[in-house]
Amino acid sequence: MCDCQILAHYQYDGDQFILTLDSSEIAKSTIPGQFVHVTVSDSIPMRRPISVMSVDIDNGTFDLLYKVVGEGTKKLSESKIGDILSVIGPIGNGFELTDKKLPLLIGGGVGMPPIIAIAQKIKDTDCDPFVILGSEVPFPFTPEHSNIGPECDEVSHTMPLLEEWGVACRLTSLQGFEGVYKGYVTDLAKAYLDTLSKNELSKVEVFACGPHPMLEAVAKLSVDYNLPCQISLEEFMACAVGGCAGCTVEVQTERGSAMKRVCVDGPVFDARSIF
Repeated sequence: MCDCQILAHYQYDGDQFILTLDSSEIAKSTIPGQFVHVTVSDSIPMRRPISVMSVDIDNGTFDLLYKVVGEGTKKLSESKIGDILSVIGPIGNGFELTDKKLPLLIGGGVGMPPIIAIAQKIKDTDCDPFVILGSEVPFPFTPEHSNIGPECDEVSHTMPLLEEWGVACRLTSLQGFEGVYKGYVTDLAKAYLDTLSKNELSKVEVFACGPHPMLEAVAKLSVDYNLPCQISLEEFMACAVGGCAGCTVEVQTERGSAMKRVCVDGPVFDARSIF
């Protein structure tokens, strides 16, 4: 547990916010897919779990993307630069990065942060990732035209941060946003996978985070293309440190079905063990 000062707090359309906090310890130790448990207000005893979106090890800071969905996140949105928040973390098992050279990273809604975190982790390696981000509300950034990545008619926009990192990304939505693929993240993923050769497909591993229906569709897609797939589950949590067992999910193991805690046994699982 540590006290972290708010260094920046940006608001975007759709009641979405990006929060920058200082903690060299969290910045150095966070693995993509892990989250922190944040005290949102002195008047609310329950903390809120929020995935880490990116870290700046040199400056000792980390970024959180969250959306206002209830009283807790509403209170958090009212916090100001200079305020101190009590933070526990990083918590959980993150994504296991493998030797696959063409990782396909898929994030939906507030499931984007762990995917952006993976992109940051591997941006300077010999991997060639492709990121697909989907949202049915305005994106928590201003989409811009991309000069990198696969050619795709009328699908031209990306997240500026990923463009800055040199990571290819395209956006999806059903809302008709300019330069954004009109469809689901799995529709664009399928279109992308269909452009790859058999040899290229053998180098693909899927990493995903988002709403349950999206993850189920991504898991099915990975089976259809015979691709390994890791997913990060979104789940309501109370203690977030494994004590209350309020976030359990059924997982298929070598010994059969078992109940696992998303907070400390996850939040990342092999997709085939969940779906």
